[in-house]
Amino acid sequence: MAERLIEVKGLKVQFATEDGIVRAVDGVDFELSRGQVLGIVGESGSGKSVTAMTLLGLTRDRNTRFEGEVLYKGRNVLGMNEGELQEVRGNEMSMIFQDPMTSLNPVYSVGAQICEAIQIHERADKSTARRRAVDLLKQVGIPNADSRVDNYPHEFSGGMRQRAMIAMALACNPDVLIADEPTTALDVTIQAQIIELIDRLKDEFNSAVILITHDLGVVAEIADEIIVMYAGRVVERAQTRDLFYDPQMPYTWGLLGSIPRLDRPKQERLHSIKGTPPSLIRSPTGCKFRPRCPHAFDKCMEEPPLENRVETPGHLDRCWLSVAEKRQLRERTLSGEEAA
Repeated sequence: MAERLIEVKGLKVQFATEDGIVRAVDGVDFELSRGQVLGIVGESGSGKSVTAMTLLGLTRDRNTRFEGEVLYKGRNVLGMNEGELQEVRGNEMSMIFQDPMTSLNPVYSVGAQICEAIQIHERADKSTARRRAVDLLKQVGIPNADSRVDNYPHEFSGGMRQRAMIAMALACNPDVLIADEPTTALDVTIQAQIIELIDRLKDEFNSAVILITHDLGVVAEIADEIIVMYAGRVVERAQTRDLFYDPQMPYTWGLLGSIPRLDRPKQERLHSIKGTPPSLIRSPTGCKFRPRCPHAFDKCMEEPPLENRVETPGHLDRCWLSVAEKRQLRERTLSGEEAA
């Protein structure tokens, strides 16, 4: 059995603001083992990035309150001091941030920034760090890495900047690689290359990957398991094949219905989920998806749905609809008979 690296139990992250308490993450549970790719999917504001940054201790602030546990190799990250976090962050867990143009420092060369990460954690001399930086750039597919190592971020294309960010994240051979929207603003061809690169490097470095995205299509080929988040909560969790072929939650149906399909006649328009995500300060009562769900009924307003175990092992969802109702309504929704 693969080594379990991360175990998140009942994680809640709340931010105190002038308008009220923002419940950014509201009871999240998942596990991650070595060699596994976990996809976290949901709209903007669903809590995906906050969950990931909490794993690295990047959401700590005097206005932030945590509940639950984030165990990394049995140690609770939420209880670590800053020194302990510095040892874990970058060295054992690394993150590829969403926008490489703002994540890379424009006044330092790409190589200098990779060297800095290596020297901080490995205490290598400059020449050793530079050789390692060149090797990393080669590994992520940067052509002419020996000379490009001295280029500045603005001299790289969007896809190459993202590759450079991946190289920096891999500088210290981390056990866990967190990729936050790594394909944002890239064209489809480059997106596929970046996803394929992350999958290949995961095997080469024997690590685990958390891939955060709003696009189910991005995680379809690479993820072993997918969790779907909505308004700070996990509303469905399943193995990738089960999520695509037997989705249980109306919100998941809406996400799937918004993806272009090659196996069906061309539609005039893609289906969209009506309405907008709820406020994380004043959330709706009962099921948080209720105001946007075309299948909501009285119970959805009264009580938040419990976590249901579907017949397939490891498949969980939060919805009050019965299994029979889900099967019937899902077919109508995904076939385009009614918009989700």
